[in-house]
Formats: sequence, C-alpha cells, structure tokens
Amino acid sequence: MQVRQTPFVAPWRRLRAGLARWPDGRGWALAAAVGGLALAAELAIGLAGGFLRPAPPDWSVLPGALLVAMAAPALGEEAVFRGLFVPDRDETARPWPAILATTVVFVLWHVFEALTFMPGAAPVFLRADFLATTAVLGLACGWLRWRTGSLWPAVALHWLEVAGWQIWFGGGMVAKAIS
Repeated sequence: MQVRQTPFVAPWRRLRAGLARWPDGRGWALAAAVGGLALAAELAIGLAGGFLRPAPPDWSVLPGALLVAMAAPALGEEAVFRGLFVPDRDETARPWPAILATTVVFVLWHVFEALTFMPGAAPVFLRADFLATTAVLGLACGWLRWRTGSLWPAVALHWLEVAGWQIWFGGGMVAKAIS
C-alpha cells in the first residue's frame, strides 16, 4: 500500500531524504564549482557595498564560530529553507519557483531576526549588500540541494560562508554583539 503524499508529509520526506543522501564525487565537485562562484559573487557584492571589511583574522571567534556556524545557520537554516521546501529532482524538473520562493523567505528571515530576537545584528542584517549576499547564498544552496539530491553541499557552503565572514571579514564582531 502506497502512502499518499499530503502537503504535510512531503516536506518531512524531503528533509529526511536530503539528510540521508550523501553526494558522490561529481556532486561534491559540482558543489565546489557552484560554491566558488557563489562565494566570489558574495565577496564582490560585500566588498563593493562595504558590508565585508577585510581584517586580520579574528581567531578569538574561531572555536565558537566553527561550531555555532555549523549548528545554527548552516544546518538549522538549510534544514528548514532547503531541506523542507526545495523539491527533490524526482518531484520536479522545474525547481526554480520553489528555489526563488524559499530564497525570498530566507532573505526576509534575516530581516525578521534583526528586528526581533537579534537586534545586535541589525546594523549588518538590514544592509542591502548583506541581503543581496544572502540571496546569492540562498539561490546557490537551493540549486545545490535540488541538483545533488543532498542537503550536505548546501550545509557545507553555508558553513564556509558564515565561518569565513566571522573570521576574515568582520563578522566576528556581529557574532560577539548577538551572543
């Protein structure tokens, strides 16, 4: 007997499948290429707008940055925004409506965070250049999730982006302000 896919069952099935599926070598190579392009675009936007400020590495945030960036933004946000709501390849050949919708909600989530329970992040999270880099990250993570069938490349990209920002581009000060 086949279980009927209701709107409440499908997202949890997607999340479970995305966490259980580990990409092969080609999937990781694709993730490296897409991630490199996304990070380059984010770097260009962030440097041009002034949100990213190259600075000597802030090694004081390293242990916390690596752990917190993996747990909260990387795994937590990817599980919600890409794990639950980006369809698998066997569900659709046209993922872009879902990827675009979840990217918009992902960007708005950062605004909501800044205006509610993370007011210390508002000076950065409400900047247009920060929100533009957030959109680039959301699009790249959404496409990687759909293309590889796994959530792990999106988690890895999100983690690298947040940890790199906190260590080398002034994000450590934001992390300290909200902790």
